Amino acid sequence: MYIEIDETSSVPVYLQLANQIIYHIAEGNVVPYDPLPSGRAFAKSLQINMHTVNKAYHYLEEKQLILVQPKSGAIIHPDALKAATKVEREELMSRLKPIIDEAKCKQLDVADLLKLIEKGEG
Repeated sequence: MYIEIDETSSVPVYLQLANQIIYHIAEGNVVPYDPLPSGRAFAKSLQINMHTVNKAYHYLEEKQLILVQPKSGAIIHPDALKAATKVEREELMSRLKPIIDEAKCKQLDVADLLKLIEKGEG
């Protein structure tokens, strides 16, 4: 699993890490029950603070994308790839709405947005 941290980004490092792990889950590069590196090992390999990795893991655990098991480490959650509940769909939509509105201001139509979504990158 390739992770790249951009120290010059305005996105906090823990969120960059979390977002890239989410990407790898979504792309099938890691699957349920796959282990993640220990916080210490991940921090060392990425040259970041261990507490930053722990913060990313906590964020992912709150989203039920990973499980952190004391003394066993972190694994991809068994239900990481499940259908969204109504509440989860509403929460995702509330986060997407400002992006959709901004895209409309930039005169992107639905087809353009779909292309961006399908491509998975800018």
